[in-house]
Amino acid sequence: MKNAGKSLALGAAVGAVALAMGVDAAMAGADTTFDTALTQFTSFLEGSGGKVITVLSFATGVVALASGKFSLSQVAVPVGVGVAAGTGVPIVTSTVTATI
Repeated sequence: MKNAGKSLALGAAVGAVALAMGVDAAMAGADTTFDTALTQFTSFLEGSGGKVITVLSFATGVVALASGKFSLSQVAVPVGVGVAAGTGVPIVTSTVTATI
């Protein structure tokens, strides 16, 4: 209970300082500062970057299989990486866009 009071007091102090300094709340949606970087990054992951990451993951699985220890994760991880690189980026982007 003692720590809760300290935390509440600290939170109130931080809020008072922010209010006194005129700090505005950050609102997402209208800002386009990072649109170029977001477009480049998503294009990279959906295109050649996603393919390279998938091939490297597959190669790692093949090397692990060659070591003589079989594990289902050696097959499942490259498949998961390929699916995530191919379909994960559009899903995350559309979810973030819909939320904001």
